[in-house]
Amino acid sequence: MSKFQSPDRLPLQPWMTSAATSAVLLALQSGGSEVRFVGGCVRDAVKGFQIKDIDLATPDRPEAVMSLLKAAGLKAIPTGIDHGTVTAVSRGEVYEITTLREDVETDGRRAKVAYTDDWVQDAARRDLTMNALSCRPDGLLFDPFGGLEDLRNGRVRFVGDAQARITEDYLRLLRFFRFHAYYGSQALDPEGLAAAELLAPNLTSLSGERVRDELLRLLAAKAPLPVLLSMIETGVMKVLLPEARPSLAILKSLIAAEVEPDSILRLSAVLEDGNEPAAQVAARLRFSRAQADRLTLLCTSGKVQTGWSPKITGDRHALRQALYDLGVETTRDLLRLDFAIANALEANRDTSLLHKALAIADEWEGPVFPLRGRDALDLGAEAGPLLGDALDRVEVWWREADFVPSRDACLTQLRLELATTE
Repeated sequence: MSKFQSPDRLPLQPWMTSAATSAVLLALQSGGSEVRFVGGCVRDAVKGFQIKDIDLATPDRPEAVMSLLKAAGLKAIPTGIDHGTVTAVSRGEVYEITTLREDVETDGRRAKVAYTDDWVQDAARRDLTMNALSCRPDGLLFDPFGGLEDLRNGRVRFVGDAQARITEDYLRLLRFFRFHAYYGSQALDPEGLAAAELLAPNLTSLSGERVRDELLRLLAAKAPLPVLLSMIETGVMKVLLPEARPSLAILKSLIAAEVEPDSILRLSAVLEDGNEPAAQVAARLRFSRAQADRLTLLCTSGKVQTGWSPKITGDRHALRQALYDLGVETTRDLLRLDFAIANALEANRDTSLLHKALAIADEWEGPVFPLRGRDALDLGAEAGPLLGDALDRVEVWWREADFVPSRDACLTQLRLELATTE
């Protein structure tokens, strides 16, 4: 059944009529100009998806927008005022408001814009037809380029000439694939695919941060494999991630073993083995320190130590050792990743051991080694490296005993270790 009251009207949504939104709309309309919802909020409302951000457009210049918001008692922030964008804060909610624009000059990375009062001209500078939709506050939809039909039919298509749109901003090449992973249900648009293949070498001109964000969002899609395969076939992947494996077999197995999409974990399944590929990707795409460390660990511990997962999943003692050393989340990551690697080599492996191991990880409460340096000093040991070595040997003994020995038992073992050092 259609989600629409009519082919060109969107049923009013709570986010459209909330007190916070109404305050912003009233402020902007007080100057006499039309205001519309634009971009992702309209697109996702049409699809019935959860709305993430609310974007608005108006013919009023950004300085006028600032004045209207402030006159209404709303916070106005000139976040991108040089490019026509103002951020409004209403009752704790954030709204991005952009003046209608047209591109005057583009270089593949950024655009020089001029303001306009033409809604169609503004929509024409959007990348995809589904992103060119706009909606009045009363729900009336505007669709200058057939975006509604494309959205309903799962067709991701550029506004106008695909090559021209990508040349304006090369990031649109990746957005084409990312949007298809989320909204597409047909084969990728042939014109868009041909343009992406032709212009892929230009991806290297983009900043690492922009590429990183698009890549991680693509990998977070529920079912990214068809799109990633197309990226390999067209040579886009070779430019984007020259460190990628030639096959997606590991990623395919990993997705089947995941609970929720995890971009970093999935990326580790795409990359070649070892520390160097992970380090190169993390540096080039400007990953955070936490992201880089996690990716490196997954690409080394997960894939270089052949047979790690089969050993762990079939050996509770070894699994608990890993949990003690690495923590729950990292161990869960490696269990899934190494199972995916093994399954890619030998299809249809039994998943029961993996699920049992994950269940043990979920219930894990990390034990604490019961001794400290003070215990050795109390036994008459002298401070220094020999004391530390003795404690380390007792901890190894305690671990090999599966963390079972009590504090008293550990003290007894410590006496033995200290006696051997005298």
